[in-house]
Amino acid sequence: MAVHEFKCSDCNEDKRYESPHTTGYGTFDGLKVCFDCCGKRDEKNMDETGKATLYLAKRGPYWYVSNWPDTLKICINFPGVRKGRHNIAGVRYDVWFNFGGFRWHGTQYGDRTQLCHCKRTKHYLTPSRS
Repeated sequence: MAVHEFKCSDCNEDKRYESPHTTGYGTFDGLKVCFDCCGKRDEKNMDETGKATLYLAKRGPYWYVSNWPDTLKICINFPGVRKGRHNIAGVRYDVWFNFGGFRWHGTQYGDRTQLCHCKRTKHYLTPSRS
């Protein structure tokens, strides 16, 4: 098993990550950023741009979208995942989820990928009263 030691440029912590598959960090402009901080960066980017390319995945009966290191996970809401036809990819999946006070919509094209292209909608979620 490979051991990767690095200092995260975002949280300034010394990190140690053991994995035969990955390093435990992403790079941005040559800087190493731990997976937890990658999730925070992805959240911030979603808030600022209203767009994201995430991964559509299913664990048990539950669907969710996540970033590559799986440190940002968002559950799919009603109406869940809708499967439809696509003229080139053959199939498309549409999903809806809540994030940052807004309703989001994501689309995955084809069965040979998990990439889900997500956009914030204009539907603002009103806070519930207790």
